[in-house]
Amino acid sequence: MKRDRIKVKTPIVEMDGDEMTRVMWALVKEKLLQPHLDMALESYDLHVKHRDDTDDRVTVEAAQAILKYGVGVKCATITPNQDRVAEYNLKQMWKSPNGTIRSMLDGTVFRKPIFVKNIRPFVTTWKRPIVIGRHAYGDVYDNSEMAIACAGTAVLMFTPAPGGAAAWQKIADFKGPGILQGIHNTDESILNFARACFACALDEKIDLWFSTKDTVSKIYDARFRDIFRQEYEANWKAEFEAARIEYFFTLIDDAAARVIRSEGGFLWALKNYDGDVMSDLVAAASGSLAMMTSVLISPKGCFEYEAAHGTVQRHYYKHLKGEETSTNSMALIFAWTGGLRKRGEMDGTPDLIRFADRLERAALATVEAGVMTGDLLTVARKSAKNRKVSTEGFIDAIAERLQRSLSGKRAGS
Repeated sequence: MKRDRIKVKTPIVEMDGDEMTRVMWALVKEKLLQPHLDMALESYDLHVKHRDDTDDRVTVEAAQAILKYGVGVKCATITPNQDRVAEYNLKQMWKSPNGTIRSMLDGTVFRKPIFVKNIRPFVTTWKRPIVIGRHAYGDVYDNSEMAIACAGTAVLMFTPAPGGAAAWQKIADFKGPGILQGIHNTDESILNFARACFACALDEKIDLWFSTKDTVSKIYDARFRDIFRQEYEANWKAEFEAARIEYFFTLIDDAAARVIRSEGGFLWALKNYDGDVMSDLVAAASGSLAMMTSVLISPKGCFEYEAAHGTVQRHYYKHLKGEETSTNSMALIFAWTGGLRKRGEMDGTPDLIRFADRLERAALATVEAGVMTGDLLTVARKSAKNRKVSTEGFIDAIAERLQRSLSGKRAGS
């Protein structure tokens, strides 16, 4: 068996995670990957307690490894709040590991719903997937914030690096306690975001929508708007017109209303926080948060694939009690297939690309055959074939179908 496994030439950076997704991560590797692949993995444990033990150095090291090897695959992780600090006895409320990694890699997160034939979107007008292009740098994910204890004046100040006079303006006069937050972005990162979105839309031959709230944020959001417009006019307009696709800018509230009435089939580019929220909305409206792909494309030439959902805390507590769970591993599987496919493209190993394609087809065919987890059973078209399976049973069913496919047998039999 080992002799027949496909060799993965260059290491893939693997980042393990938390709670129920950590359980599924191990099952996916054991049952779907290791029997068929000879993988060199550069592994980093991003379990919240290990991040705490290393003062979050492990997260930085994982990002550095992605920069070195070019491809990373990440499990879902906990971003601790006060309750999690107490639960895991942490030293502090560490920042989001996704935020840390994205800050180091820069780039754009592209998320796309996974459509299957027997699950239709809740938004009945949607005929094709809506791709979310989320800026993955700055904003609230790399913010500075402060609790204000008493009356006083808050100012925003910038000191030029070569020296010279500082520029400042008043934010607010506080008459009592309150809160304060500062966010930032850079022209370079916004331009990289714009270029990634134009390139993706052109590659997919789909329209590109971009939306901000520039009528309120007349400098911050307007800067995004202006950079997108200038980049489009200078470098993409002719190609878009030749491909018969459109670049469209509007206010984010107008875009949200238009999305609900659309047929889908376009790329929606959004700032960091907006993209975080709207990608979950699109995923849920398409069937399930576990039915969405997610990849960070960095201008530094590297790629990070991840599950776009959380750690499924409630199912994990059931798992710890020995109770059966029915948790959907599709997003985790597609994170791995995305990383494997990109690794195959970068290394020139077509066998690895074909394996990733076969694994995705096996996963989709399993759901379309009526074998699914609880989240999908409630939204799938009614059929006598439909049956709910456990977390492990779902992965086992995909593994069986994959093995038949790799053995040359008819996968749908």
